[in-house]
Amino acid sequence: MSHHDRPLNFALIGAAGYIAPRHMKAIRETGNILVAALDPFDSVGIIDSYFPDAQFFIEPERFDRHLDKLRRKGDGRVDYVGICSPNYLHDAHIRMALRNEAHAICEKPLVLNPWNLDALEEIERESGKRIYTILQLRLHPAVQALREKVLAADPGKVFDVELEYITSRGKWYHYSWKGQTEKSGGIATNIGVHFFDMLSWIFGGVKENVLTQHTHDRAAGKLLLERARVNWFLSINAETLPNEVKQKGKTTYRSLTIDGEEFEFSEGFTDLHTQSYKHILEGKGFGIADARASISLVHDIRRQAAKLS
Repeated sequence: MSHHDRPLNFALIGAAGYIAPRHMKAIRETGNILVAALDPFDSVGIIDSYFPDAQFFIEPERFDRHLDKLRRKGDGRVDYVGICSPNYLHDAHIRMALRNEAHAICEKPLVLNPWNLDALEEIERESGKRIYTILQLRLHPAVQALREKVLAADPGKVFDVELEYITSRGKWYHYSWKGQTEKSGGIATNIGVHFFDMLSWIFGGVKENVLTQHTHDRAAGKLLLERARVNWFLSINAETLPNEVKQKGKTTYRSLTIDGEEFEFSEGFTDLHTQSYKHILEGKGFGIADARASISLVHDIRRQAAKLS
């Protein structure tokens, strides 16, 4: 249960997507209630598994009006709004939440451009409400242990890091918002922002960021952080999978090596959204300042990609 005298009321923006069920599960597992959900796409039967009584809206205007009515009524007001909408809408949806006097819990990337963060900081100050982002890898025990190890190492030591992440996507991807750079931020933002956040959290600030390859389905580059030299490669094209992975019929490959040693963190991912929600409800969530480094980094990659193409 949360540390409150009543279950908290949640609303959810983006209920039909891939990540929404993890938010519904997190709301339920923390002992709280989903009272309203919004999605232009009405294939949201998943709600029945969690909160069949939730109100459902297809138009943002009517959802916004509903939140406003609940707020004025007082007792049914929404405390938190979870945001799982397409990346380019996060900024607008966060503002909608705070206008309705709720805190926002937003999927990564919080926004697409670093300057959007400055405006959101101002809105946070004005409203007295908080904007949280889900950076669930920071709650992964293996990742936390790695950070401790790096912090304990000789301060002058610079680690050599190789990151490869290949997650095959079908043709649909390129037709969906995820395949459109102006909506998703492109591949490095869409599938890479987690890892860039994790690496800068562990190894410190960005000193140099060079993009060496960028197409619609893959990207690669070199990154110099305070305590690491990083080579990274991200892809959604199954052709780029290592042969032994293809032969096993697997469609995803994730590898992170530090000084040539494989870092194993493939287990323990499933529960991290619930952990993230608990963390936020305990007043310890990650906010705008935490999101800044990775958002600046992927924005810079996008700027370089425009020149490469």
